[in-house]
Amino acid sequence: MLKKIPLSKLQNSEGCVVLLGGFDGLHIGHRRLLARAKTLNLSIGIMTIGGGKLSQSLFTFSERERMFSNLGIDFCLELPFQEIKDLSPESFISLLEENCNVKAFVCGEDFRFGAGALGDVNRLKEISSVPVYVEKLLYDGKEKVGSSLVKEYLRLGDVENGNRLLGERFFLTGKVVEDRKIGRTIGFPTANVLYPKEKFPLKLGVYETRVTVDGTTYKGITNYGARPTFSNDTILTETHLISYTGSLYGREITIEFVSWLREIQKFESVEGLKIQLEKDVRRVMEND
Repeated sequence: MLKKIPLSKLQNSEGCVVLLGGFDGLHIGHRRLLARAKTLNLSIGIMTIGGGKLSQSLFTFSERERMFSNLGIDFCLELPFQEIKDLSPESFISLLEENCNVKAFVCGEDFRFGAGALGDVNRLKEISSVPVYVEKLLYDGKEKVGSSLVKEYLRLGDVENGNRLLGERFFLTGKVVEDRKIGRTIGFPTANVLYPKEKFPLKLGVYETRVTVDGTTYKGITNYGARPTFSNDTILTETHLISYTGSLYGREITIEFVSWLREIQKFESVEGLKIQLEKDVRRVMEND
């Protein structure tokens, strides 16, 4: 039932600390939990919920795995929503303790768990057989820092504020797929990546991006949405990597969204599109 996914070569035979929460990404509040966990000098595990959620996640599961690993987390606990949703608070905590040699838990003060979200941090401290470390919430003005607030910024196209709360840039990782190859015919070849249905969609538009290919990062401009000038309604990310040469078909790239540039437009001519793209490139190149 509980899938334990190692993210490093470290073993947790000496016990571990588990971060409790949903964790469809890691915002700056979550990073406080991680910082506390690192002070305990134990292997670190993190929860994430698999399937059954109504809302789309900030990051796909494979993106989360990579993010968790990069931040020094040793393993991930994928909990199938359908299999845990009816567990009592006691059964839920017992499941974690019995499977992971837990020596401590770390969570935010608003953590809820168990069927009907009946468990809270006070109940957790009562039923846990190990120490529980609770971190206070962070606020962005009057709003609680959380995935919901990050998603609201992304929905508005305000990736700068979304990135600020995430503690890193919102990104998409995927393989480049073949399309109609029109971009190369007008001097702006693009790398097209399908946007996963399970990933939270940011506002449609044209963005300044950074694109990483085999460890090297390039400035880019990304059209996220349709291509109305060419009567193409398919929603995907179409990215022009500035100063990159070569084919990317079939290769995995990571696109980081830096800032909103403009709305998607339908141009009356290809020449009009080229003029706008040249303006976009100049604007991105001026931004360090």
